[in-house]
Amino acid sequence: MIGQIDLAPTATTHILDAQCCEDYTEEVGNKPAIILENLTKRYGSSRGIENISLTINPCEVFGFLGPNGAGKTTAIRTLVGLIKASSGSAQILGINALENNLELRSKIGYLPGALSIYKGYTPWEYLKFLGKLRGINCDTKIREYADRLNLDLHRHISELSKGNRQKVGVIQAFMHEPAALFLDEPTSGLDPIVQREFEDILDETKARGAAVMLSSHVISEVEHLADRVAIINEGKLVVVEKISVLKERAVRTIDLYFDKPISLRDFEGVSGVKDIMVKTQRLRCTMLGSEKELLTVALAHGLQSVRTHEPSLDEIFLQLVGAQVSK
Repeated sequence: MIGQIDLAPTATTHILDAQCCEDYTEEVGNKPAIILENLTKRYGSSRGIENISLTINPCEVFGFLGPNGAGKTTAIRTLVGLIKASSGSAQILGINALENNLELRSKIGYLPGALSIYKGYTPWEYLKFLGKLRGINCDTKIREYADRLNLDLHRHISELSKGNRQKVGVIQAFMHEPAALFLDEPTSGLDPIVQREFEDILDETKARGAAVMLSSHVISEVEHLADRVAIINEGKLVVVEKISVLKERAVRTIDLYFDKPISLRDFEGVSGVKDIMVKTQRLRCTMLGSEKELLTVALAHGLQSVRTHEPSLDEIFLQLVGAQVSK
């Protein structure tokens, strides 16, 4: 992508979110909705996750990224009570998430990456059943989301395509308006039109104050939806940061255009600059860190224009994970 990009939530659809979240945090305070401290899960001598510490705030979509087998699903399954932690602590909505607490479970939405649902039911019967288990009448939301996602509630689940079964999974995660959601590959199997509707539902959920942990292999999706991201590799956290800050810190490519021929020697030794290539009145280099010194030197040599090729989250992910693997 070319040009300066800041993926802190600036899109028009997030303006209302900001006001709703401001109202919400005035009511509940500024405490994180989800807190992990040194959360660890081992499988005998095998690694699961190790010393994971992070927080997720109300009104936040938090991206959770990592290669296959990095520990993303293990972390989520531990938080929702499907796996017992080896050590560490976790709180969701101020409640110990590592103990069996029915009140907490009713406030959580969970969409697993490997979705398994009762195929003998229709979606309506299945979703009504889940609502009864939670002690919540979700009929209105079930109908609303089914209409928005274009799901037939009255065909047997066994007759549904993978994408339509995924819609059932999305509805069961959102229908009771949970205060915390854990979504593992939520758009798997959904067509682009339905994905867009899912994004709208997620925006609305964030706006009413929910905290969302979103794990996905579609890194561009996380880049679009998340406020912050955590990258995990080999069971350990690599980084937790705003996407905009990761972009500022990442290696990026810069093209500088001058009003006269320039020499490579004039730019050797400039802080943060590598891989310099000069072609008459154009210089291309990679940059890590502040561009201030580079631009100061360039202006002294007749700089006319600058084009910055900002890294995508995919590229940042590969840089960070690749650097850890090479250690």
